[in-house]
Amino acid sequence: MNVFNAPTKIYMGSHALSSVLKDSKRVFIVTDAFMAESGKVDYILNQLYRMGSEFHIFSRVKPDPDISIVTKGVEEIIEFKPDSVVALGGGSPIDAAKAIVFFAGKVYDLRDCPFIAIPTTSGTGSEVTCFAVISDQEKHIKYPLLDDALLPDAAILDASLILSVPPNVTADTGIDVLTHAIEAYVSTAATDFSDAVAEKSIKLVYKHLLTAYNEPDNFEARQGMHNASCLAGMAFSNASLGLNHSMAHALGAHAKLPHGRANAILLPYVMSYNAGCTAEALTPSAARYAEIARMLGMEATSTRQSALNLIHTVRRFVKKLHMPSTIEAAGVTPEAFEKMIHEMAENALADRCTATNPAPCSIESIEKVYRKAYTGKLP
Repeated sequence: MNVFNAPTKIYMGSHALSSVLKDSKRVFIVTDAFMAESGKVDYILNQLYRMGSEFHIFSRVKPDPDISIVTKGVEEIIEFKPDSVVALGGGSPIDAAKAIVFFAGKVYDLRDCPFIAIPTTSGTGSEVTCFAVISDQEKHIKYPLLDDALLPDAAILDASLILSVPPNVTADTGIDVLTHAIEAYVSTAATDFSDAVAEKSIKLVYKHLLTAYNEPDNFEARQGMHNASCLAGMAFSNASLGLNHSMAHALGAHAKLPHGRANAILLPYVMSYNAGCTAEALTPSAARYAEIARMLGMEATSTRQSALNLIHTVRRFVKKLHMPSTIEAAGVTPEAFEKMIHEMAENALADRCTATNPAPCSIESIEKVYRKAYTGKLP
């Protein structure tokens, strides 16, 4: 039996917040230090002041939030006893808020406490997913959490919040969106419904990402990427992901790379592996990649060449976004790579995203993909 679940109510535009928070008297805000200190959090506070609502700001969230941050957040939310929770920021604050609400709900009744996510980057789609990624800094592991209880009740997509996002973050998060959509499309759990939102997301990224990168004030491109991120989130929340994210989780944790950058480096090599481009015979995934190529107007006379056209298009995007195309170019020395590769492969194989990868995986096959991504070898 297949299920497509999309319970989060999505609001678009700058006037949505007053409607979403109209009955809130005590609001717990989860964000990071930059959002709090730069005044970005005023997007929420100005509305709360007008309403006369009390609030508590938890701004301890850092990139790749870890277990200690979640634990502290749980302590503070239980003490404050909110009637609404708002997450403001990129994937890290939203993921942290999800984990805080989830674990706090085990000891304090938050069932009647709306959880609102307001993304300020166009990348994770976390505002509509039942996923959260929490790190263990000591073990160099990222734990993907998966539970319907992690889904926000509402999401606000307001492109005005992302106009100031710098180009390098636009690049990292934009490729993350593309990876979400492509992996959801070839996932073994894909359905017609997840395909529909994944396809639209891919089209929006293809149309708007480079413009958003080169013209940061282009509102249409920014809103297009914001919508693409949300749609990709719906796709992978229902169809799950694959080996690319498993490997990126491990690479990011070991090499201290931003998640989107790790995805960008690995995506062409994982696609090539999934499609069987270097094997004796193509896999069914090659036909799926060829379908995306056809959708974007880059279809060739053969399935293999169509898949390769898509793979090389991804490489061109990475180059135009001035991102490293290999693990070595990202600053990982050969010595460091050799020390980490086996443990990364073990962690990637154990990652729950690997379960829905379209091609079978082993520690040996994952190591081969890592090595190709280190040297830059593609068919």
